[in-house]
Amino acid sequence: MPTLPSQTSQNSDSEVMLGLLRAVETDESLTQRSAARDMGIALGLVNTYFKRCVKKGYVKVKHVPANRYAYYLTPKGFAEKSRLTAEFLYQSLSLFRQAQDDYEAMFQAAMARGWYRIGLIGASDLADVVVLLAKSHPIEIVGIVSNSVSSSVRSDVIVRADVNAFDRVDGWFFTELESPQERLNNLMNCLDPNQILLPTVLEVAMPGHDENNARPKQK
Repeated sequence: MPTLPSQTSQNSDSEVMLGLLRAVETDESLTQRSAARDMGIALGLVNTYFKRCVKKGYVKVKHVPANRYAYYLTPKGFAEKSRLTAEFLYQSLSLFRQAQDDYEAMFQAAMARGWYRIGLIGASDLADVVVLLAKSHPIEIVGIVSNSVSSSVRSDVIVRADVNAFDRVDGWFFTELESPQERLNNLMNCLDPNQILLPTVLEVAMPGHDENNARPKQK
């Protein structure tokens, strides 16, 4: 599952470290500049992490011809890369379980409101989770709204760009992973906030609206 907004700054720190160790392992011609470009972070930040990796014994630096340096992953670096990979896998599974719990609560809240035709906002992995969970409830997923496509199908559900493309939608589940808060803010021009349920895993808030009305109660 893609990264969710609930990840902490410490996780981001580990993510940069893992990305750098992977880059050192797979690219023999790696430079700090190419690492910064490929990882999408500042060159100065890459330099800081390289120094940390060298100090901790994860990476070995060797001077090579053409006035450049070659970086090698040490056995300790391989072990750290494996540890971080396992850590991120565990975090991903934890977030997936949290998302499942959130949407299960939202299904219960929807049925309590008499909503049996649900639309999804966001063609993401979260939408796939909801479509799968819906199979165990008397609820129909009528479609998915996505800014990135005009017309397609995801998880056997029709995807459209316009929220008005679907008829008789009782309510909406928010499943957007790309700039979720911005996307939610923009929806206020075309949807009633009382018709949208939000998962806690995304940590988004209904603008100018009582979030207790927008989120299902968690047990």
